[in-house]
Amino acid sequence: MLILKLIILLLSFASVYLVAYQVVPLVTEKLHRAQAKNVSQAEKQLDEMFVSVKKEKLFIYYTLSPLVLGGSLFFLFNQLSVALIGGALGFILPAFIIKVMGKKRKNKFQNQLVDGLMVISSSLKGGVSLLQAIEVLVEEMPPPISQEFGLILRENKIGLSLEDSLRRLNERMNLEELSLMINSVLVARETGGDLTKVFSRLSLTIRDNRKLKENIKTLTLQGRLQGIIMSALPFVFVWWVISFNRQHFDIMLNSQQGRALLLLAIFLQ
Repeated sequence: MLILKLIILLLSFASVYLVAYQVVPLVTEKLHRAQAKNVSQAEKQLDEMFVSVKKEKLFIYYTLSPLVLGGSLFFLFNQLSVALIGGALGFILPAFIIKVMGKKRKNKFQNQLVDGLMVISSSLKGGVSLLQAIEVLVEEMPPPISQEFGLILRENKIGLSLEDSLRRLNERMNLEELSLMINSVLVARETGGDLTKVFSRLSLTIRDNRKLKENIKTLTLQGRLQGIIMSALPFVFVWWVISFNRQHFDIMLNSQQGRALLLLAIFLQ
């Protein structure tokens, strides 16, 4: 018995040593690498949005976010599982916020694009070059369109061609209307087309496309609402039945045929 106790004690010490000096540092290193990768990606995305945040601050945000969210949920619900879910959500929360910021900025840029094209078109009609027209746009328009086209001017000053700068802008924003504009400008510069007419037609074309999309949304509103209602109806029905009789769906959960039908329903949904 004494030998058995000694063996159990040695195994216990070995387990504690393995967890403390092998497993925990390995997990910590993995988390640190994942956080460093997320921070680098976030820093790049914020730089593209002309938002200056130090890398050290981003690392603090990514570290505190899961701790604060998980701790708050544990304090509210007093359940470890809820706290773990909150911690997992905290890991992806900064990336989600940055994604929302980028989408909001892109929508604002898209709404400013027609006005920007009109500014460039008016400047070209005044007899200035395309680069000078972009300078006028940067001076007269608010961010984010002034920031993006201002970057084109800075890239041109350090030796990058206007064509390459426009392609880089297209890659950053990835908008259908902007892609139409840039491709039209590139073709006109290669073939010697009249840029004044190109920008005038582009503004009209983009306006007509937006009107067409708004009309499509209006005409399909009823069908889209029907789809949303029909998708939510099964869940509302289940909630309504359970509120009256909690055991109503036990036969579906406790039998093999019922579970198979539930999986089939989820797949079809």
